[in-house]
Amino acid sequence: MAAAMVAAPPPPTTSAGHVLALLDEDDDALKLHALQLLDASVQDFWFQIASSIGAIEALFEDEEFGHRQLAALVASKVFYHLGDLDDALSYALGAGPLFDVAGTSEYVQTILARCIDTYVEQRVAEAEGHGDAAAPDARLVAIVERLFARCFSDGQYEQAVGVALESRRLDQLEAAITRSADPVKTLKYALDVSQRLVVSRDFRNQVLRLVVNQYEKVAQPDFGAICQCMMVLDDADEVANILFRLLGGSEDEALLAYQIAFDLVDAELQAFMAKVNSRLDTLAPAPAAPAAAEGAAPAEGEQHMETDQPAEAAPAEEEASPFAKRLAVFKTVISGDVPTELERQFLARHNHADLQILKNIRASVEPRNSVCHSATVFANSVMHCGTTVDAFLRENLDWLKKATNWAKFGATAGLGVIHRGNVGKSRAIMAPYLPSAPGGSTPSPYSEGGALYALGLIHTSHGQGVRQFLLDSLRTTQHEVIQHGACLGLGVAALGTGDEEAFEDIKNVLYMDNAVAGEAAGLSLGLLCAGSGTEKAAELLAYAHETQHEKIIRGVAVSLALIQYGREEEAEGMIEQMTSELDPILRYGGMFVIGLAYCGTSNNAAIQKLLHFAVSDVSNDVRRAAVMNLGYVLASTPEQCPKIVSLLAESYNPHVRYGAAMAVGIACAGTGLREAVALLEPLIKDSVDFVQQGALIAMALVLVEQPEARVKPLRAHIDRLYGNKGAEVMTRMGAVMAAGILDCGGRNATIGLRSRSGHFRRTAVLGLTLFSQYWYWYPLSYCIALAVQPSALIGVDASLRAPKAFQVVSNCRASQFAYAAPVKVDDKKDKAKLPTAVLSTTARAKARAAKKSKDAAKDAGAGGEAAKEAGGAEAMETDKPAAAKVAEGEKKEGEEAAVEKKEPEPTSFTADNPARVAPAQRRFISFPEGQRYAPIRAAPSGFVVLRDTQPDAGEAEYLFEEEKPAAAPAAPSTDEAAPAAAPPAAGAGSGDEPPPPEPFEQPGSSLQAERTMSGTEWWRGVTDKGKTEIPGAEATELRSAQWQIERDAPEGVQQQLEQGDKEAEQVEAYRDKQDPDYHPSKEKEG
Repeated sequence: MAAAMVAAPPPPTTSAGHVLALLDEDDDALKLHALQLLDASVQDFWFQIASSIGAIEALFEDEEFGHRQLAALVASKVFYHLGDLDDALSYALGAGPLFDVAGTSEYVQTILARCIDTYVEQRVAEAEGHGDAAAPDARLVAIVERLFARCFSDGQYEQAVGVALESRRLDQLEAAITRSADPVKTLKYALDVSQRLVVSRDFRNQVLRLVVNQYEKVAQPDFGAICQCMMVLDDADEVANILFRLLGGSEDEALLAYQIAFDLVDAELQAFMAKVNSRLDTLAPAPAAPAAAEGAAPAEGEQHMETDQPAEAAPAEEEASPFAKRLAVFKTVISGDVPTELERQFLARHNHADLQILKNIRASVEPRNSVCHSATVFANSVMHCGTTVDAFLRENLDWLKKATNWAKFGATAGLGVIHRGNVGKSRAIMAPYLPSAPGGSTPSPYSEGGALYALGLIHTSHGQGVRQFLLDSLRTTQHEVIQHGACLGLGVAALGTGDEEAFEDIKNVLYMDNAVAGEAAGLSLGLLCAGSGTEKAAELLAYAHETQHEKIIRGVAVSLALIQYGREEEAEGMIEQMTSELDPILRYGGMFVIGLAYCGTSNNAAIQKLLHFAVSDVSNDVRRAAVMNLGYVLASTPEQCPKIVSLLAESYNPHVRYGAAMAVGIACAGTGLREAVALLEPLIKDSVDFVQQGALIAMALVLVEQPEARVKPLRAHIDRLYGNKGAEVMTRMGAVMAAGILDCGGRNATIGLRSRSGHFRRTAVLGLTLFSQYWYWYPLSYCIALAVQPSALIGVDASLRAPKAFQVVSNCRASQFAYAAPVKVDDKKDKAKLPTAVLSTTARAKARAAKKSKDAAKDAGAGGEAAKEAGGAEAMETDKPAAAKVAEGEKKEGEEAAVEKKEPEPTSFTADNPARVAPAQRRFISFPEGQRYAPIRAAPSGFVVLRDTQPDAGEAEYLFEEEKPAAAPAAPSTDEAAPAAAPPAAGAGSGDEPPPPEPFEQPGSSLQAERTMSGTEWWRGVTDKGKTEIPGAEATELRSAQWQIERDAPEGVQQQLEQGDKEAEQVEAYRDKQDPDYHPSKEKEG
């Protein structure tokens, strides 16, 4: 009878009390029956069963009871409903095979997640060698193995890959890849997940090795992905071997080798590229070695490879083998010559920077405000980064000459930002500011130091050409300012190369214990050894304890962070040492060590450390740096950064709020995330000036290259701030800098921390780190140029030239990512006086004409009424001529607009090569079929190598081969400046650039003699000149001299000067009317 009850247990419907009573019976069959009923109804009556959980646990612990696993399963479900997941998992493990991993209930999914988490924790602890770590429970391993088997049987290979990576099971990862129906797809997923989610650097490298091995086993290996993995593993020899085989293969394989070279150069790992180049020289046959050597980057002073004829740059004779020709062309890519030149051509020819914005900023900045003056120069430099367009500097030389000392240093360095990438002509561009020979002298050491710094910025990641010149300049000078510029320039140009000779020379400057030169030397040493984790870091830290100069300590502290970039757990020793220092400056550097060492890893331990210091450290500088570096750690998951720092953005401490703003700006740079914008909007109206400054800069970093509809409110707010003399200077400075960042690269570039292949660009991350140090040392702000990334899609064929016949389709409206409209010139003076001028002339003339026509009609004896009507009509026209015309014009415009609105905007458009592709636009890019050129590997941005599908279609036409434009005039007057909507100045293209602006020195002209006169005599001479004609440059010079004598002028003279200033403005406003008889007194009469 008991057996019959076991076979068909009826489920309880109202209560489980009677079933629980069966647990106290002696008959095991009754207990089994009770457990089966409870298992079926536990979801409905778990609260009743919980009162008898002790009896169920006793059945599980009774070794003589034959159904212990069923008792464990019921107990597990009860504890699950009680919320005790640990006990629920423990009893689920005791249930053995009764726990069905294939179940879809919420209980099963929750216990499986808990099981995986516990297993992962135990596996990680075992792998990291924790002393108290025990081997995972065998029952836990059995459930995980069953879970893997279920994934394989259900075809859920990506889920298996995720579990295998988290639990560090390389054997299961390999099984998931090999069993997959599409191994290539699974490999790509594994590669992507390993880069984003694997925390341990050592295990990530093991995964990459496994992925490479599996890639080599597939039918068609993805050599691009393999080379990217090898680049992360720093295996230059294997990369060179793969490229060597591709160059010796078919035409398509050679094109793939060129594409891989472009991708590797995009990562900007100068030392790695040098290793690949050296290995290729070893593998190449003997006849090809000289050609390959000459195909490398030429020395500074020689003409670099022209993009017009890259294939001819290598001297390949007629009898040279095809492999030698290919290798010579390949070397021009791997050396960086071709990519740099093509990007420079793109930025120069597509420049849409609005000079009117800079003119408005210059007009609103007071002459004595050196902070905003320097910020304006910075804005111009970043706005024209890489475009080689320095028209604003040429048109405002007199205004620029007001820069003195370190402001002059920064202004000269700004030229390096403008001409970034123009490596072939860098020395010629900076020649007016450099000594004629090493050891020579210039009128200003600040100009020379800034020029050396500028050379480094021009040669970012391509510094072989200027390395020796910078070293000679450093060795032959004892001036601290020149040493400062040479150290910074050398560090930027040789970033990450680990140059031993340069390291020793810069270290000697550091040990001179000069505050100015020592700070730059410390930073330069970090740039040279960036990401190496060298043991020399301990020597630098020891020197930081010895010196008494805070500038040197700060330079060394940031330098140590640069050295530990990307080292992750290998940097833990340095982190512990620096974060426990008593000196707050060293703890400040420790925050940057954490941020850069774990950059883009989203490491929980690093985030916890930074949050701890952000709320507990006694130094505001340390707290600010701790919050700021959260941006670097979370750079791979930018959507998480605003959530984590949201509470910190509301802190009572303004330094913490500033750090929160900059963290969001760094992590979300170029993304346009709405959460980031929402967090920054309250901060740009903060009550503290430097918080507003940081929020404005961060907002510009987030919204750069975003659709204008989203950027327009920020532009309007910036326009209100920099012209508001009531705003704080720091706020206005942030507004001016933000204006430059928004339009960086002529509105054709973004702030990109990642390469187009997904890896973090070391140069960009370190450049943004140095930019953030503008808080202490303003010239470092120009290092933001290292993070500027052109938003271009450039197609090149086998000759590495850009064909005109290549196009791409953007499947979105053209207006969505169009350039911002140029700023309109608003001349309020002319608008105010125009009605007066019209009424004083036109009205009287028309009245006289009406009177004459009326008298003529009377004399004729006819048409009196007609004359009266005509006169009335003319009088009406005279009364309201402007209003009638405006109304008529608005009506016509409205009708035309209505007609235009009827035609909807196309939902896609075609862009010619090279195409501007904003980051948010990349998902809309496609390649139309039927073109002559097809991409060897499609990519929505960057360099795309093209295959000629119609080689018999005739000779192709290429871009950048037209005649080079003539040079622009040296210094046009301010009044003759080009309008905002005009095209870039001549010389902006690939041709001969105009000569650089004159050195920023105050001239000792005849104006100096005029300043010795009395105030009234001096101003009388100015007004006499104003009555006739004042050239733009001379007028600017005279006005700049006026304020210099106002300080010593008596009160009466000052009043005369003010009155004369008003008259001079009126003279200048009406000078375009060419009225030689005009004088302000006539205006009063009118």
